[in-house]
Amino acid sequence: MDFLNYHHLRYFWTVAKTGSVRRAAEELGVSQPSISAQIRLLEESLGEKLFHRSGRNLILSEAGQLALTYADEIFSIGRELSNAVGNDSSNRAIRFNVGMTDSLSKLIAFECLKPAYHFSRPTQVVARQGELSVLINQLQAHRLDLVLADEPATSIHKAKTYNHRLGHSGITFCARPKLATKLARNFPQSLHDAPALLPSENMGMRWALETWFDQHEIRPRLVGEFEDSTLMEVAAAGDLGFTTVHTAVDQAALKHYGLKVIAKVEECGSDFYAITGERRVKNPVAAMITEHAFTQLFTN
Repeated sequence: MDFLNYHHLRYFWTVAKTGSVRRAAEELGVSQPSISAQIRLLEESLGEKLFHRSGRNLILSEAGQLALTYADEIFSIGRELSNAVGNDSSNRAIRFNVGMTDSLSKLIAFECLKPAYHFSRPTQVVARQGELSVLINQLQAHRLDLVLADEPATSIHKAKTYNHRLGHSGITFCARPKLATKLARNFPQSLHDAPALLPSENMGMRWALETWFDQHEIRPRLVGEFEDSTLMEVAAAGDLGFTTVHTAVDQAALKHYGLKVIAKVEECGSDFYAITGERRVKNPVAAMITEHAFTQLFTN
């Protein structure tokens, strides 16, 4: 394929968004056969079927789902270009695309992103979640400006990336007030056989906790494990057991969920990273985020 016909891509994108050729034809003001013919030409140029038919419905194929992802970005950038031409660039919102690993605490992510909303120019933050390997690929394809993670990118990701360590956060053990008061006595031995709400085994914080538990010969009674830290905190608010939050953002979590501190443990925690495709952080919004996190949010 020498070039992509964006006219064909627009027809495909409209069908995918509306869910049918008929609705796309009504929206675009063209005939249904015309749209079908344009999509066939696009499929021929790409060498892949973009839709499968299921009864009267059109279902995106795997190639179609990938094509739709790129089409979304292409037309989004096109709208930005249209808005930019003839307008004062100093008042134009800039788009900042940031990836966040699934395991990253939502409170940590929000605190990291706060400076973006105080940039000198209006900024539209587009946040995407996923596995680190997927986000690294998007970073390499210039679809992301920055990746925030609680683990560094390594050679197994087979991409040229740079890890910028933002700092470290210890762990705050917490629970509803009655349970917290009880567990604060004789801590950390009080955690032995206490009901625990912990991160799932694939999370970095869980590994740090298990190591710390082993060092103190503690084995809590596991009543729940979570990939989503927010859901874990909600469960603790429901008085199902004690849980952990990162000390860097514990005040927000404690206040929001009505939890009380049992104890804070600095040595049991996580390191956090900003990952870029360049040795130096050149994007001005990314630079603000990393500087704020390094100097204001985390310990180093």
